[in-house]
Amino acid sequence: MTTVYREQAPAYPPSVRRRDPATLLLILLWAGAAAVVALWWRNTGSVVGTAGWLTAAGRISGLLCGYTCVLLVGLMARVPLLERRVGSDRVARWHAMAGRYTICLLVAHAVLIIAGYADLARVSFWDEANTVVLHTDRVLPAALGTAVLIAVGIVSARAVRRRVGYEFWYYLHLLTYGSVFLSFGHQISLGAEFAGNEVAKGIWFALYLSVLALVVWFRFLTPVVLNLRHRLRVESVHREAPGVWSVVMRGRRLEKLGAESGQFFRWRFLTRGLWWTSTPYSLSAPPGSARLRITVKALGNHSASAPYLRPGTRVWAEGPYGALTADRRTTDQTLLVAAGVGITPLRALFETLPGEVTLLYRARSAEDLALKDELESIARRRGARVLYSLNGPDGKRPRLSPGTLHGMVPELADHDIYLCGPPGFAEDMYEALRAAGVPNRRIHHESFQM
Repeated sequence: MTTVYREQAPAYPPSVRRRDPATLLLILLWAGAAAVVALWWRNTGSVVGTAGWLTAAGRISGLLCGYTCVLLVGLMARVPLLERRVGSDRVARWHAMAGRYTICLLVAHAVLIIAGYADLARVSFWDEANTVVLHTDRVLPAALGTAVLIAVGIVSARAVRRRVGYEFWYYLHLLTYGSVFLSFGHQISLGAEFAGNEVAKGIWFALYLSVLALVVWFRFLTPVVLNLRHRLRVESVHREAPGVWSVVMRGRRLEKLGAESGQFFRWRFLTRGLWWTSTPYSLSAPPGSARLRITVKALGNHSASAPYLRPGTRVWAEGPYGALTADRRTTDQTLLVAAGVGITPLRALFETLPGEVTLLYRARSAEDLALKDELESIARRRGARVLYSLNGPDGKRPRLSPGTLHGMVPELADHDIYLCGPPGFAEDMYEALRAAGVPNRRIHHESFQM
């Protein structure tokens, strides 16, 4: 462990805490699900026999599936309120959960409806499936959408996701839009709850059209306006540590982006081999009016190409996203905990966070400490502390136990903790911090794994 500099901390404005809107949003989403169940209940009379029970269960699973499809697409729309106030990692988890619910409800709907019709007609399940899919109006497009959604669900499963390229997963994921809207006509034309109920039909149309508008505006039109207005280009590329490079980009009127330290953009470099994919990277310095900087580690094809970017290369950016900002603070004492390239958003926060700030930086060796000179300069200027956790001479990794953390940071439980690093490190640190008495509400972490 190395402690670097300790001076009198300058005065900063008091922290401002905004209410987390996640709880209210979850209440609204569950209220929507309850309204869907109420619609089904209102339109369901007495249920008689096996066929009746199967069909009724198929109807409610189909209705709920249609509702979760709206949530699935809405959570992919990159709405700033969600991305900045709720947090990209939490939105990603909600999206993944909605995806699992959607697949389960979709399979249940198809199996239950076909089984109910087969029992009623006294034919086999497969004969009835052939009749429903191939000879019922608007069911074939819905069946194609179902196949796409199931394929996306399989590829998104953690065991499979680790074995496929990011680009393949990303572009297959975009087919979710098409699969959801392929099923819409089937819902309206065959849904018993919408037959003769113009109010319910109007609300369902409004749900889908609203989500479509969000997708078109925030995923397509907003990035176009951003990039036409700010015209980002690569200005320079600098080596920071082995395999770690900073890319400085110049643009126009960047203060109007509304970006904050701790946030990230999705970056697409318009050069050969890179123009067709975008990857999230955090700002590694506070955003300026003319320049933005990211710092990346060569972990894949996209990031490994960073040192070969030429000055003048056009850059397509989407953002800013993320809620790992000063707004998350609840106290005037902050501990930033970084590992590896996770230092990038925390380096920007280290310069700009108000109050008393300590930075704990985990790396294998001193050579791997990216941005070290900048961190120490900031520490001198603002009277902050930098603590390094490096492997020993024998390569053994030091254990950051609750006791060790208390020894490094007195009154640890009274600090806000900003945490960024590889998933394994982040999980271990979260458990150690909780064991050290830090409340969950004061541990702020954001992952870009989804």
